[in-house]
Amino acid sequence: MNKVKGYIFDYGGTLDTGGCHWGKMLWHAWEQAEMPVTEQQFRQAYVQVERRLGRENIIQPDYTFHKTLETKVMMEMAEMGLEDHSGITNAQIVSPLYNAVLRHTTHSREVLQQLPQPKVLVSNFYGNMSTVLQEFDLDPLFLQVVESAVVGIRKPDPRIFLLGVEALGLTPGDVLVVGDSIAKDILPAKEAGCQTAWLRGEQWTDDPVDEEAADYVFDDLSEIITI
Repeated sequence: MNKVKGYIFDYGGTLDTGGCHWGKMLWHAWEQAEMPVTEQQFRQAYVQVERRLGRENIIQPDYTFHKTLETKVMMEMAEMGLEDHSGITNAQIVSPLYNAVLRHTTHSREVLQQLPQPKVLVSNFYGNMSTVLQEFDLDPLFLQVVESAVVGIRKPDPRIFLLGVEALGLTPGDVLVVGDSIAKDILPAKEAGCQTAWLRGEQWTDDPVDEEAADYVFDDLSEIITI
């Protein structure tokens, strides 16, 4: 295996949750808030909201992550017919989630600062990735951001990883792609010719995961320093 000369990092589920799928992060927050909704109802609402956010320009480029999270939670509530409970969203759902993200992004920043190689971010996001990176003081750590809403290519299309490789000025075999999703990060990155590292965490489904698809498997982002 080639020496790693540069990195491509995923954002959502990797740098901001430590490997936990965002659907699960949100569901656990709904559970803890003891909202009158089943997991199946939430899952359907989550999927519908994400599809709508992908189609419509609801999230604006200047939206912070906090505002993005508020927007998503309110949309999920509307999808489930829970508008009467909207008064508790910030205190019981948004704030705990945002505080968790602050902890994860602080840890991620500390790890990334220890990697001297150049780094690029490749993410399926809503068009406000640069604002979010500034919010968490992550923006100085990346040479470039390749965001699906901006470039018009979404994971799992391998071409989005090749854009990241191009931004690094390296060959695919010299680049390590780090992400939390086997399907959206690891497999397409391998198809693009990159090395891969899977950050193992709570997945969206209980379906079996082929861990051997990744060259490296981590339970904490700090383990990447050992490569």
